[in-house]
Amino acid sequence: MEITDLTPAEHRVWQAFAVDGGVDFRESDDEDPAAGALWGPERTVRAEVLRALLLNGPTRDGETAGLKLTGARVTGQLHLMYGTVDHAVRLRSCYFEQSPNLYGAQVRALVLSESVLPGLTAGTLRVDVVLRITCCRIAGPVRLAGAQVAGAFFLNGARLGTPAAPGGPDAPDPSDEATGEPVLQLNHAVIGADVWAVGLHAHGEVRLNGATVGGQINLDDAELHASGGTALHAETLSVGTDLRAVRLRAHGRVDLSGARVPRQLNFAYARLSNPGGQALRASSCVIGELWLREVPPIRGTVNLRRSQLDLLHVPPQAWPDQVRLDGLTYRSLAPHLPAEQRLPLLEREESGYLPHAYEQLTTAYRAVGDEAAARTVQLAKLRRHRRTLPRYARAWGHLQDTTVGYGFRPMRAAGWLLVLLLTGACAFALEHPRPLKPGEAPDFNPVFYTLDLLLPIIGFGQEGAFAPQGWYQWLSYLLIATGWVLVTTVAAGITRSLNRQ
Repeated sequence: MEITDLTPAEHRVWQAFAVDGGVDFRESDDEDPAAGALWGPERTVRAEVLRALLLNGPTRDGETAGLKLTGARVTGQLHLMYGTVDHAVRLRSCYFEQSPNLYGAQVRALVLSESVLPGLTAGTLRVDVVLRITCCRIAGPVRLAGAQVAGAFFLNGARLGTPAAPGGPDAPDPSDEATGEPVLQLNHAVIGADVWAVGLHAHGEVRLNGATVGGQINLDDAELHASGGTALHAETLSVGTDLRAVRLRAHGRVDLSGARVPRQLNFAYARLSNPGGQALRASSCVIGELWLREVPPIRGTVNLRRSQLDLLHVPPQAWPDQVRLDGLTYRSLAPHLPAEQRLPLLEREESGYLPHAYEQLTTAYRAVGDEAAARTVQLAKLRRHRRTLPRYARAWGHLQDTTVGYGFRPMRAAGWLLVLLLTGACAFALEHPRPLKPGEAPDFNPVFYTLDLLLPIIGFGQEGAFAPQGWYQWLSYLLIATGWVLVTTVAAGITRSLNRQ
């Protein structure tokens, strides 16, 4: 392109490029670039001029060239497909008539902050320093699949996609992105530092499947709308440190299946909603700490199957009516609560009775030294298992539960022993059993005679010296049988206590 073909506005940009000079066409700092379609030729730059500058623009010895343009209307398509740009590209507060095409391009830095675009095609883009679309408004899809950014990716405050139709935040849009193309495609991208998306507004799916982020992902105060679909799709995502989503508003499924987050996955104060489907899917994940602190009740199923966590920080009231916890393992729970407040969650398992879920909760309580809570969980496990047994087995289980709490309530067994002791002592006091050898039998003592029947090991010389008759004989049989069961239960409880010490 000959320089004589340039308009006055384009000539200013051309001259400033060689010395990395900035050209600002704005009339005021608070000007809205959404009105860029009405801007006149005095601030209009053709995309082909920008392309010529970036690929073969003038340079000066001792100067660093670069494109630094603010408040311009860019007509035509900025086509840099497979191009190599050795300069920084900064197009702030600009209005693009057509979606730029940077597919397969390599640039030094790309900054489109506060600009308005119909879309952005930049799959497999390579950025040497930083990529910024901070506060951009982009109606169409942002295609960055397979992109490689050596530094950070900033999209804080960006608005992507078309807002939902009237009728509330969860109202379905006739052109709902749940069935269309994701508004942000960052799948299989490699980001060297952080992804900074604080305050992001996305009307459609945000896709990060297979992406690798060297630092953290920050979605604090973001709003993701994809009612009936997937709001955040991040299967097998790998994060270097944290994934923060404090005060996130997600209307649609948050899918983190297979993700790796070595430190915190923080959903504190977030609102997760996908009625009739999965609100949070974090199955087969490896996560340091999962935080759902101060979260209102989640609307939709939570799926944590086969995930591995060091810390699970979830108050009981945050859990939805249905969960999937099969194979979930964790080292500790927070906040520390009585077992009675944690157990209702295990009743919400979609698959029904899962022994592993009870064993895992027991292990977590024992890890912090709360043996009483661990016993409560084990007792609840046996009671839950009882409901899966045939009727005759359930009857035996009810008897075990009532009498000795399946062995986890040894003091209850001691109480039954006392009741039986009083019953036997009173019964045999009314009618003494006959002595087997009248001349050699010791004096009869109803209390010690009953103890002889109840205690299988200790002997007071009464049981072998007297023989009850009639129904007293059947009473003695009952005392012997129940004594064995109850004394064994008490001994087992004492043994567990000594082993813990």
